[in-house]
Amino acid sequence: MKAIENTNKTYFECFAFGDNPEMADELLALVLSGKKTATVSVVLENEQVPSVGDLSLVLDGHGNPACVIKTVYLEIVKFCDLTWDMVKLEGEDETFEQWRTGNIRYWTRDAIKRGYTFTEQTPITFERFEVVEVFNK
Repeated sequence: MKAIENTNKTYFECFAFGDNPEMADELLALVLSGKKTATVSVVLENEQVPSVGDLSLVLDGHGNPACVIKTVYLEIVKFCDLTWDMVKLEGEDETFEQWRTGNIRYWTRDAIKRGYTFTEQTPITFERFEVVEVFNK
């Protein structure tokens, strides 16, 4: 993949996928292989959501910069309205039920950590992205 230099270095956010180093590295590998081209996130009150065109710096499981992604599509929907056609672009699961079970478990943990209640009605960002820069290790 040819790297595109990001000259302004202004990022919407700097983050690692998941909630632990192993998950961060596993999901990053899916991004870098091209299998993961979308992500979903809980939308909490007073939190800014990305916009199409925003750049984000993705970290590996050790907190090192790994790549830059650009948001190319964004939609906010309730958890219950996410479809397999949407979430299969995350590249993580083989079936919709597997995805639902894993994400309910993940967001239940996240809700405890961040102090919100996760339900089927919780707003979720569905974000498609493309990799625009990869940092060599």
